[in-house]
Amino acid sequence: MIKTAVIGYGPTASIYHLPFIDSLPEFELVAISTSRPERVERDWPEVKVYTDVDEMLKESGARLVVITAPNEVHYELGRKALSMGLHVVMENPAVTQLHQGSELMRLAEASRLCLIPFHNRRWDSDFLTIKRLLADGKVGPVHAFESHFDRFRPTPKGQQDKPGVAAGSWFDLGGHLVDQALELFGKPLAVTGRCLSQRPGSDVTDYFHVQLHYASKEVVLHSSSYHPGPTLRFKLQGERGCYIKLGFDPQEERLRDGIVPDSPYLAKEAESDYGIFYSEDDPEVIVSEVGGYRHFYEETARAIRGEGPLPVTIRDALNGLNIIMLAEKSSREGKTLPVPDVNY
Repeated sequence: MIKTAVIGYGPTASIYHLPFIDSLPEFELVAISTSRPERVERDWPEVKVYTDVDEMLKESGARLVVITAPNEVHYELGRKALSMGLHVVMENPAVTQLHQGSELMRLAEASRLCLIPFHNRRWDSDFLTIKRLLADGKVGPVHAFESHFDRFRPTPKGQQDKPGVAAGSWFDLGGHLVDQALELFGKPLAVTGRCLSQRPGSDVTDYFHVQLHYASKEVVLHSSSYHPGPTLRFKLQGERGCYIKLGFDPQEERLRDGIVPDSPYLAKEAESDYGIFYSEDDPEVIVSEVGGYRHFYEETARAIRGEGPLPVTIRDALNGLNIIMLAEKSSREGKTLPVPDVNY
């Protein structure tokens, strides 16, 4: 088993990481670092808890460190762990500056260590369904794609709404939507961004509408904090028809409700949530693929053992970060910006 330590004990660690590390046989959870040790002692009494990260990295015997601390310390903690010969999983966004990621990438490569950004939404059921439709040519040549993540949060609250480095929905949700778009279509030619703080008292981006311009298609990434009720998740338009998907992948909500990772129910969408393909013929219900965030950690274990590729690379994350930063600049300057080739 891969002895694993986790830095941070907020909702991200509790929902997206610890359930999988604890349930998968490939891993052994040996330590958690947090400023609130009493919570860990209550929830994980058999796990060693530290308030000092350096002490944990030196003493825990971990081979893998999962970083879920605030965004501004990701780079420093990642550098420290890699320098000590440890494999690293880094929450989104992995880093907040391109040069930070470049340095960590070189350090990991030189030490033959795994450095893996946590882009778990590549294993969303609806996203995997989009990939299947593209591979099957169901919609024909694609000309437009929309990816939405709207919510109803009219009042700022929680860590993600606090001002800080890489704060706000564009870095948080947008990071996943950008990663998915690049996974589907590759690097765009140009970016037009609109990133705003719309809610009263909000000092971070809580609305974004970003267009990625390709030679023969347009991609829209969108999020609003003022959307209760049914929400559009994906719209994929091609020469043979259009696939429309409403609602969100169920895994986050079910993990919050305490559904265990090895339950077959966790990642399987209800039939009522399946998307619809519209064409000149009658509408067709498209059965959703079964996702699974567990696959991220299963592939991580294989990569650490040298039995497979990294599930996500730091270069993937930097390509996404480049788009994120260009969209913010586009929004500030009010103009479309080309996407240059970047050497990391």
